[in-house]
Parts: sequence; structure tokens; C-alpha cells
Amino acid sequence: MRMPHPTPTAEPLPFERAPPPHHLQPYEPAMALRPAAIAAFDALLHELHPDAARVDADRLQRLAAWLAALPPAQARHVVDERLRCLQELRTMAADPAWNCEPALRRRLERLFAYVDQDEDLIPDRVPLLGLLDDVLLVELAWPAFAAEAEDYRDFCAYRRLEHPSGDAEAQRAAWARDRLAELALLQHHARVSDSHYANGRTPEPVFRIA
Repeated sequence: MRMPHPTPTAEPLPFERAPPPHHLQPYEPAMALRPAAIAAFDALLHELHPDAARVDADRLQRLAAWLAALPPAQARHVVDERLRCLQELRTMAADPAWNCEPALRRRLERLFAYVDQDEDLIPDRVPLLGLLDDVLLVELAWPAFAAEAEDYRDFCAYRRLEHPSGDAEAQRAAWARDRLAELALLQHHARVSDSHYANGRTPEPVFRIA
């Protein structure tokens, strides 16, 4: 079951619920965030995912202070988890067996183009925080990619376990066919179960206990 607002990791960034400034130690040097750069970042985010939260300087500063206050290993883990999700999207986009829809591919290309810049909203050379804008973009835009990423994970698991034959197109077709067959079987079992209850009979157990 998919979350209504999926996030790339089990622990979302506290972007909309970061502690108020007086609960955080100030981070020095303060990030020099240009309003025009923030506006461009926010515009890109909403191009990728129109329903994303709005990004402003106050929220960015709070998030930066929160990340800087974490123990170094934990802060690095927060960043690395989201970079792994980004790499998963790159792998998906490059996989010849996984043909993304053109609109989704364009969004992926826009995402990759941003994170591949060194001089973006927060320059990558800034210690610790240099990748914060990159992982924040992955985080807030994730709902636009979550369903595709979930299906791709399932396809990769299927390909690893079942070893479908044929070229890339045939492998994906085999995955889709088998998954649809599984869904049809589940729906059939559900209908049979419902019919038993509708007739006032308790379904017989699948196994008998001797």
C-alpha cells in the first residue's frame, strides 16, 4: 500500500516541522541564500511536483540548522540515504528494460540537471550543507517519482529471481504479464471468498489439522 505522500526514506526531513529557531544552535557561517535562487529552486520543485511544499529562506535556514545540529555521522546518513534514492532514479532512467513515459523522463532529466550542478542554491563545496538543496529536491519531489520507483524495484526483484528470457522489452513484458496474472488470481480468490459469505456459508479451511 502506497503512502498518500510518499517520501524516499522512512524518516522524512523535518522541512515543514523543523524546530523553531530558538530551539536550535545557530549555524555559522550563515548560508547566503539569494531570493532569486530560492525562487528558481521553488519553481523547479513545483515543475517536478506541483503539490510540493513551498520553499522559502526561513524553512531552509531551519532545516540547515537542524542538520548541522546532528552528530556528524547521523547528518551524513541523512544525506546519503537520499543520494541513494537519487542513484536509484538514475539507474531506472538508464535501464534499457525500463522505458519511462516521456513526461516522467523529462522530469527526471530536470532533476538530474539540477543536482549535477556544483553551483546551485547551496554550492556543493559548502561543508556538510552543500548537498542539502539536492537532497531536499529529491525529498520534496519524490511523490512525482515514487510510483515508478516502486514498480521499478519490483521489476528488478522479478528480473533477479525469475531470470526472464529475451531482450529488454520482452523482460518487461514478462514482468507485466506475470504481475497481472497474480493480480487476477488474487481478485478471483477474493470473489470466491465473498461468494461464500454471501451464501451464508463459512469457507472451508484450506488445510485440515489431523
